[in-house]
Order: sequence, then structure tokens, then C-alpha cells
Amino acid sequence: MNSGKYIFAQTLDCINKYEFGKCVKRYNGDHRTRDFNCWNQFVQLFFGQLTSRNSLRDIATCLGAHKSKLYHLGMNGYVNQSSLSPANEGRDWRIFADFGEYLIGMVRPMYADHPISNIRLENEVFALDSTTISLSLVLFQWAPGKYSRGAVKIHTLLDLRGSIPSFILITDGKYHDSNVLDVIVPVPGAIYLVDKAYIDFKALYRIHLAGAFFISRAKSNMDYTVICQNYNINPVTGLISDKTILLNGYKSKKLFPDPLRLVEYHDKEKDITLYFLTNNQEVSALEVTKLYKNRWQIETFFKWIKQNLAIKKLWGHSENAVNIHIWVAICTYLIVAHIKHSLKSNLSNYEIIQILSISPMDKTLIKELLTNEFSNQNFNEQTNLFDN
Repeated sequence: MNSGKYIFAQTLDCINKYEFGKCVKRYNGDHRTRDFNCWNQFVQLFFGQLTSRNSLRDIATCLGAHKSKLYHLGMNGYVNQSSLSPANEGRDWRIFADFGEYLIGMVRPMYADHPISNIRLENEVFALDSTTISLSLVLFQWAPGKYSRGAVKIHTLLDLRGSIPSFILITDGKYHDSNVLDVIVPVPGAIYLVDKAYIDFKALYRIHLAGAFFISRAKSNMDYTVICQNYNINPVTGLISDKTILLNGYKSKKLFPDPLRLVEYHDKEKDITLYFLTNNQEVSALEVTKLYKNRWQIETFFKWIKQNLAIKKLWGHSENAVNIHIWVAICTYLIVAHIKHSLKSNLSNYEIIQILSISPMDKTLIKELLTNEFSNQNFNEQTNLFDN
């Protein structure tokens, strides 16, 4: 039976307030605060993300129009933009980052058995990449980018089982992608899918020594010697060659002295030849190409958060405010993934957030809202009438 809770309040029930409080206490976030503490700040920013508000003013305007409902929505009173903005500027962004890390640790295991398209391996498989948010260098002087413009990069290590981020790093636009490899701790047995920007043989050798694997596109000017070649390949699959190589360049050979594998594949659809570099000698050459093909999931992830969350237009100009903004957006994605798994909903994350975005003040049970297939069945029945 419906308890009378608003949908937004029901989504907050999925969040462990105690764990959030631990993050706040760690950085003394509620020092000298009264009603508008870090929890209320998070709840209002979460509301802004869930409903795709464009600014703090939009959040304050929408909530101000429903003052009588705020307590039942899970908020402690109405706060205007002049209170919310200083909180984003002054409160430690690590509070929200740590809570995001907690959510990652909670949500990732839920999707541990999630299949990866055309892959039957039991290894953990990650895709590493970054997405850039262009900014005005006049307003964001701390975030230089290329060509005299401002930019912020969101470096993400995405677990392909469920498309759940396992690592997030937010930097300015000039931070080179390959530097992230020095920050990530490799998981033994895991497979890391990266593009050409991440070919740093020193960092890749560290992954190799940790017992992990990487698959990357090879650079066209790579100098190497073939020491062994697998002739047992089927050209019908698009495979051209499967070679074991040693790097020739003095610096490259010193940084990565062990043998590598080079797989050559022709993509008939795009009519291009691709070269894949890996240290994995266990999987088949065709599996190497299929694994790398799944790297598209991280592009889909970036596209999803940019299209469905308020992330392209930032709510503050300082580095602290930007970090809070992005981490709350990541938390929103993780909460949606948690709701999907907990309710065993057949809807996609996209469909769930679209429904939640227009239903925060509805009093339907969230389970009924996200798992009720009656309307779809009814639509299909009506469609079938016209087909007869």
C-alpha cells in the first residue's frame, strides 16, 4: 500500500544518510551550520540533477514554489540561491567525492554478473577514457584547456559489467590522459581497454607487472620486430594477422622489454584496417577485437550523463563548486543504477531518469512506476488492432 511518500522522497530512501554523515564528519563539513547542512545541500543539488535544472537559481525557484511540500520531499526548508552558491564554493568537495566512492563500492557488486556483449570471459573488464566540458577561460581561470580556452576533463574508468564507473578523476583540460595510468591501481587479471592517447609504455608495463592486461589501438609509427606469428587464423572473420613482437626503439624497449602482441583486423563495414596492441597472450585474436569493440560503452556513458544530467552547464565557477557539481551528477547516475537493480526494473537507466525527472512530486509507489508494464502492453494491444 502506498505510504503517501513523494517519488523524490522515495529515491532518498535509497541513499544511506549515515554513510553520507561519515563523509561530512571526515572533513568537518557541518562546522558552524544551522539548518542548511551538507545533507540538505546534497539533497537540493540531487533534485537539480534529477530534474535537469540549468542553474542554482532554477533549483531555488522550483523548490520555492513548493515550500509546503519540502519537508515531505525530504528537505529541511527552502534555501535560496544566495545560500546554495556560497555552500558550493566553501564546503569541501571531497565530502561529495567520498560519498560517490561509497556509492561506487555499493553499486558495482550489484552488476558483477552482468554480461558483456559477445564476451564470455570471467575477467573484470574496464574502459578508460575522458570527456571534456568546454568552459570560458575568463570565468574559469583555474581550468586552462587547449587553444586559449577553458576546459574540465572527467577521467573515468568504467566497469563494463553494468557500465558503472569504478574510478573518477576531475582535472583541468591540459591534464594529459595517459597521466591517469599513474593514479589507477591495476587489478590483477583485469583487462583495461584504452585508446592511442594512453600509450605510455612505462605505465603500461606497470599494469603488465601487476598481472593485469591492456588492449589498445597501436600507433602507426610504432617500431617493432616480429618474433613469432600465428598462422592459424580465419580471414573470413576479418583477422589479417596475429603477431608476437618486441619493441625496437631504445626508449620504448627499455620501458617495455617484454614481448607484446599485435593483432591486425579489417573492419569490413568501415573499410579500415585496425591494429590492436596487447600484453594478453591467453585470449584469441578475435576476442581481442571483440573486447576492444566494447570500449564504445564508455562513449555511451559520457553521452548519457551529458544528455540526461545537468553537467554541460556548470552551477559555479570555482574549482570547488565544479567538483561538487560533477560528483553530485555521478552520484545521481549511481543512485539511478541502484534503483534499477533493487527494483529489478526492465527499464533502461535512460527511461528511469526520464520518468523520475517528471515525477518528483507524484505519490505513486516508485516500484509501481518503474516496473508497471501495463501501459506498454495496452499500447501494443492497440497497435495490433491496426495490424489485423
